[in-house]
Amino acid sequence: MSPCQTYIETLRSRGFRITPQREVIVEAIAHQGNHINAEEVFARIQERTHAVNIATVYRTLDLLVEQGLASRIDLGEGQVVYATYQHGPHIHLVCRQCGQIIDADQNLLLALNEQLTAEYQFAADLQHISILGLCNDCQTK
Repeated sequence: MSPCQTYIETLRSRGFRITPQREVIVEAIAHQGNHINAEEVFARIQERTHAVNIATVYRTLDLLVEQGLASRIDLGEGQVVYATYQHGPHIHLVCRQCGQIIDADQNLLLALNEQLTAEYQFAADLQHISILGLCNDCQTK
Protein backbone atom coordinates (compact mmCIF):
# COMPACT_ATOMS: atom_id res chain seq x y z
CA MET A 1 0.00 0.00 0.00
CA SER A 2 1.39 3.44 -0.91
CA PRO A 3 2.05 5.98 1.86
CA CYS A 4 -0.82 8.05 0.49
CA GLN A 5 -3.27 5.16 0.81
CA THR A 6 -1.90 4.35 4.26
CA TYR A 7 -2.64 7.90 5.47
CA ILE A 8 -6.09 7.87 3.93
CA GLU A 9 -6.94 4.47 5.45
CA THR A 10 -5.59 5.60 8.84
CA LEU A 11 -7.82 8.68 8.79
CA ARG A 12 -10.82 6.62 7.66
CA SER A 13 -10.23 4.03 10.42
CA ARG A 14 -10.17 6.86 12.97
CA GLY A 15 -13.61 8.00 11.83
CA PHE A 16 -12.68 10.88 9.53
CA ARG A 17 -14.59 11.34 6.31
CA ILE A 18 -12.35 11.18 3.24
CA THR A 19 -13.66 13.75 0.80
CA PRO A 20 -12.17 14.11 -2.67
CA GLN A 21 -10.60 17.37 -1.47
CA ARG A 22 -8.89 15.69 1.48
CA GLU A 23 -7.70 12.91 -0.75
CA VAL A 24 -5.92 15.23 -3.21
CA ILE A 25 -4.33 17.16 -0.34
CA VAL A 26 -3.05 13.95 1.26
CA GLU A 27 -1.73 12.85 -2.14
CA ALA A 28 0.09 16.16 -2.60
CA ILE A 29 1.95 15.96 0.69
CA ALA A 30 2.50 12.18 0.63
CA HIS A 31 4.16 12.29 -2.79
CA GLN A 32 6.36 15.23 -1.85
CA GLY A 33 9.95 14.13 -1.27
CA ASN A 34 10.68 16.83 1.28
CA HIS A 35 9.08 19.80 3.00
CA ILE A 36 6.22 21.72 1.50
CA ASN A 37 4.24 24.72 2.67
CA ALA A 38 0.47 25.07 2.44
CA GLU A 39 0.66 27.46 -0.49
CA GLU A 40 2.79 24.97 -2.45
CA VAL A 41 0.28 22.21 -1.69
CA PHE A 42 -2.50 24.50 -2.89
CA ALA A 43 -0.62 25.39 -6.10
CA ARG A 44 0.10 21.73 -6.83
CA ILE A 45 -3.59 20.86 -6.38
CA GLN A 46 -4.72 23.78 -8.54
CA GLU A 47 -2.86 22.17 -11.44
CA ARG A 48 -5.33 19.27 -11.20
CA THR A 49 -8.53 20.79 -9.87
CA HIS A 50 -10.00 24.07 -8.66
CA ALA A 51 -12.39 22.31 -6.27
CA VAL A 52 -10.12 22.91 -3.25
CA ASN A 53 -9.59 26.20 -1.46
CA ILE A 54 -6.62 27.25 0.67
CA ALA A 55 -8.61 27.00 3.92
CA THR A 56 -9.31 23.33 3.21
CA VAL A 57 -5.60 22.79 2.60
CA TYR A 58 -4.72 24.32 5.98
CA ARG A 59 -7.44 22.35 7.81
CA THR A 60 -6.34 19.06 6.23
CA LEU A 61 -2.66 19.70 6.96
CA ASP A 62 -3.60 20.51 10.58
CA LEU A 63 -5.58 17.26 10.73
CA LEU A 64 -2.58 15.26 9.47
CA VAL A 65 -0.40 16.87 12.14
CA GLU A 66 -2.99 16.31 14.90
CA GLN A 67 -3.30 12.65 13.90
CA GLY A 68 0.48 12.14 13.97
CA LEU A 69 0.79 11.52 10.23
CA ALA A 70 2.76 14.67 9.43
CA SER A 71 4.79 17.30 11.20
CA ARG A 72 4.58 21.06 11.09
CA ILE A 73 7.87 22.91 11.42
CA ASP A 74 8.32 26.63 11.90
CA LEU A 75 11.44 27.78 10.06
CA GLY A 76 11.12 31.30 11.44
CA GLU A 77 9.97 34.51 9.78
CA GLY A 78 6.49 33.00 9.30
CA GLN A 79 7.78 30.11 7.18
CA VAL A 80 5.85 26.98 8.14
CA VAL A 81 6.42 23.75 6.25
CA TYR A 82 4.94 20.28 6.51
CA ALA A 83 6.32 16.82 5.91
CA THR A 84 4.93 13.35 6.40
CA TYR A 85 6.74 11.07 8.80
CA GLN A 86 7.98 8.97 5.88
CA HIS A 87 10.38 11.89 5.34
CA GLY A 88 12.28 10.63 8.39
CA PRO A 89 13.54 12.26 11.57
CA HIS A 90 15.83 15.26 11.28
CA ILE A 91 16.81 18.62 12.75
CA HIS A 92 16.88 21.94 10.93
CA LEU A 93 19.32 24.59 12.07
CA VAL A 94 17.78 27.84 10.83
CA CYS A 95 19.79 31.05 10.65
CA ARG A 96 17.56 33.82 11.91
CA GLN A 97 19.60 36.42 10.03
CA CYS A 98 20.10 35.05 6.49
CA GLY A 99 17.52 32.22 6.51
CA GLN A 100 19.99 29.46 5.64
CA ILE A 101 18.75 26.00 6.67
CA ILE A 102 21.28 23.36 7.69
CA ASP A 103 20.20 19.76 8.27
CA ALA A 104 21.75 18.31 11.43
CA ASP A 105 22.11 14.74 12.64
CA GLN A 106 19.05 13.54 14.58
CA ASN A 107 21.33 11.56 16.92
CA LEU A 108 22.34 14.85 18.55
CA LEU A 109 19.01 14.74 20.37
CA LEU A 110 19.39 11.28 21.89
CA ALA A 111 20.88 12.59 25.15
CA LEU A 112 18.21 15.29 25.41
CA ASN A 113 15.46 12.75 24.86
CA GLU A 114 16.89 10.43 27.51
CA GLN A 115 17.18 13.31 29.98
CA LEU A 116 13.62 14.51 29.35
CA THR A 117 12.35 10.99 29.92
CA ALA A 118 14.41 10.36 33.07
CA GLU A 119 13.96 13.71 34.79
CA TYR A 120 10.50 14.77 33.63
CA GLN A 121 8.82 11.55 32.46
CA PHE A 122 8.15 13.44 29.25
CA ALA A 123 8.01 11.73 25.87
CA ALA A 124 9.23 14.43 23.48
CA ASP A 125 8.45 14.34 19.79
CA LEU A 126 11.91 15.02 18.42
CA GLN A 127 11.33 13.60 14.97
CA HIS A 128 11.29 16.89 13.12
CA ILE A 129 12.37 20.11 14.79
CA SER A 130 14.02 23.41 13.99
CA ILE A 131 16.52 25.31 16.09
CA LEU A 132 16.95 29.02 15.44
CA GLY A 133 20.35 30.66 15.72
CA LEU A 134 23.11 32.16 13.61
CA CYS A 135 25.07 30.35 10.91
CA ASN A 136 28.84 30.59 10.80
CA ASP A 137 28.82 33.28 8.10
CA CYS A 138 26.42 35.51 10.03
CA GLN A 139 28.38 35.06 13.27
CA THR A 140 31.54 36.34 11.62
CA LYS A 141 29.90 39.43 10.09
